[in-house]
Amino acid sequence: MIKDVQFYDAIDDEKVRFAVILARFEGKWVFCKHRKRTTLEVPGGHREPGESVEEAAERELREETGAGDFTLRSLGVYCVVRDDREESFGGLYFAEITSFAEKVHSEIAEILLLEEPPEDNWTYPEIQPKLLEEARRRGAWTNPV
Repeated sequence: MIKDVQFYDAIDDEKVRFAVILARFEGKWVFCKHRKRTTLEVPGGHREPGESVEEAAERELREETGAGDFTLRSLGVYCVVRDDREESFGGLYFAEITSFAEKVHSEIAEILLLEEPPEDNWTYPEIQPKLLEEARRRGAWTNPV
């Protein structure tokens, strides 16, 4: 069970195990629907050996959305604190996608472009809305929802 989600400007790089990307295309939010789930999620995933967090963010964005050209910027790091006191750290990024070029990774069934983020039906409802709110607080985009 999720106890808390905390945000940091930066932490020790070795602690950051994954990257999550809040992405927009032509003013719409980009969400993924995984083949094994009916819920919506933002692109993201774990770092591969020898990969920086930013490289993981770029790779995951391309794999999970088919993004071709985009700008990517770091919004800091977030930490998910669970009841069992296990903490997991992820890099939080914001991307403006300007074109789609690549095939979507096989684990993704569908990409959705939405005017507004969903109110429910999140894959990780205790985490993803908080990431979006923190990105808004940090001024990630110019036309907030």
